Amino acid sequence: MKLPVIRHFQKNHSEEALEHTIEVLESFSEHRSATETDLDVIGELITNLCGAIEVKQMIADGQSERDAANAFAKKVLGSIDH
Repeated sequence: MKLPVIRHFQKNHSEEALEHTIEVLESFSEHRSATETDLDVIGELITNLCGAIEVKQMIADGQSERDAANAFAKKVLGSIDH
């Protein structure tokens, strides 16, 4: 998870575009020629894209951009610690 990348995606792309990108990456990851390195990169990208969607939703619910990004980061880091 890279918060600057999440912020970039959130600011520059619609939720629909992010969801379509996730679909394409998931489809690519299912192809037999996808290597472990490909899957690692795709996993990181999907994590960042999902984060951008979640941050967008928090902003739509009334949080400031900064608060939404920080809340998402804390949530992810909190889930890793457990």
